[in-house]
Amino acid sequence: AAAGLSYVGGYVINTYKSYDNFLQDKYALLPAVIIICIAVVMFIIGLIGCCATFRESRVGLGLFLAIILVIFIAEVSAFVLGFVYREKVKTDVQGTMRSVFEKYDGKNPESTVVDYLQEQLHCCGVKNYSDWTTTQWFNSTGNNSVPRSCCRQDVKNCTGRLDQPQEL
Repeated sequence: AAAGLSYVGGYVINTYKSYDNFLQDKYALLPAVIIICIAVVMFIIGLIGCCATFRESRVGLGLFLAIILVIFIAEVSAFVLGFVYREKVKTDVQGTMRSVFEKYDGKNPESTVVDYLQEQLHCCGVKNYSDWTTTQWFNSTGNNSVPRSCCRQDVKNCTGRLDQPQEL
């Protein structure tokens, strides 16, 4: 389990590089760091449990049980806090995404990240393609279309025009 969590934490940190323009808050990496720390602690706890079982130590097994109970209480607390604050996280991420979409011009690094995100997640805009109609890029191009990264991958010759929403 510790190795699996270490992999997940490392994967999140590595993936962060692709989305760091959307997550301007540097505390966005905090969950990944916490996951790696938990993996280290789980490894140590596993060793304690194995050693206590191998030696048949009642004190060691009691310590192992106490640690497992503390971890269970922490997991339940984290679940409750995640459930309570899910809307706040959602609105914060949407606000940051909207500000990045406002900076879109098709050339700057933020634009590359927006295109990458839309292609990888098969989405268009923050909620849908109509989010683009309020951006500065949409008004400056004057061609009534969204970026080509909004196009569905199975559609050939997509122009991103809003009069063909089935292609987006």
